[in-house]
Amino acid sequence: MRSALTSRTEATAYAFLVLTMAIWAGNHVVGRWADGIIPPMTLAFIRWGIAALLILPFAWRDLKSDWSVIRANLPFMLLLSVIGSGLYNTIQYIALTETTATSAGIFNSWNPVLVAAFGAILFGERLSARQVIGLATSLMGVMIIVLQGDLSSVSSLTFNRGDLIMLFAIAMWALYTALLRARPAISTLAFSAFTFSVAGLINLPLAAYEYSQGLEVIWSWKAVAASVYVSLFAGVIGYVLFTRSVEIIGATRTGVFSHLIPLFVAVMAVAVLGEEPRLFHAAGFALILAGVYLASRTPSPLVSGT
Repeated sequence: MRSALTSRTEATAYAFLVLTMAIWAGNHVVGRWADGIIPPMTLAFIRWGIAALLILPFAWRDLKSDWSVIRANLPFMLLLSVIGSGLYNTIQYIALTETTATSAGIFNSWNPVLVAAFGAILFGERLSARQVIGLATSLMGVMIIVLQGDLSSVSSLTFNRGDLIMLFAIAMWALYTALLRARPAISTLAFSAFTFSVAGLINLPLAAYEYSQGLEVIWSWKAVAASVYVSLFAGVIGYVLFTRSVEIIGATRTGVFSHLIPLFVAVMAVAVLGEEPRLFHAAGFALILAGVYLASRTPSPLVSGT
């Protein structure tokens, strides 16, 4: 694990990101699947509590050696922990109990645009024409999939409270992604262990509040499976690989890969739910991959950020 995480090649980052987006697409499915079985804030606590326990044995040595740096940058580390892990997923799980799949997919597709905007505002980062074209192309592919090839259905979309909650969650994640480029120079394992632990502590009182309101986990094999998936796969593996990818290729080029999430969700719907593949799946797939390829190319030094 350590040898893979220390590799700094772009190919490694791209492989990490494709795997991460597939895992996080599954997290969307599991989040909706767990509705009515595990309350959303309790699900977030389970996710980060278990994730912290899983990663701490592997990260303990790095945490000890990097602790002086963490302590010197404690306010910023706490900020990243709160917006990236502690509350983002809690808000996401709450939104998934109220918003439609179509609206959620469209909002998620705006993440790369928001990452680029935060990068420009906070760090003066500039996009090349190729990256702008890539973002627009992959966004078009996402729109084709989430609208099932019927672009006229955009006019019939409605926005409920869940839509607004999801939009806020996406903006929070985009800010976190942009800020990752300025995180302290500590190991990926130490950073992940610290943020997971803080996230678990933040969600503990929120889960206790749900319990006090009579919202309890209905334990079954489905609840256990959901808990394992969100903590081990969407939590530990997804976040570690994503954090390392930002280190290698930067926030803006990393953010564009989130366009793969709606694509993977569509594939999972075919494989798991037995939905019939349609022509719009193929068209959206081609545009998304083309856009990711363009936007993830190394930008020219003349237009790269600081």
